[in-house]
Amino acid sequence: MRWLRSIAREVFGLFVDDGSFAVAIVIWLLLVVILLPRVVASASWAAPALFAGLGVILAQSVLRYARKRRE
Repeated sequence: MRWLRSIAREVFGLFVDDGSFAVAIVIWLLLVVILLPRVVASASWAAPALFAGLGVILAQSVLRYARKRRE
């Protein structure tokens, strides 16, 4: 059974390098899809909000990685 767990970890690692980055993206996508239409009446804000949020998440991930490399 250990080998199955090991294989699953390796396959997951192929697609997800940073778990917190992936979780933040999924949470942001859910927030934009579920909450944004209820908060904002116009659907034209969905794309800019999605883009801005993903940009912030990416910038935060890059800064966190840069701090780790400096240490």
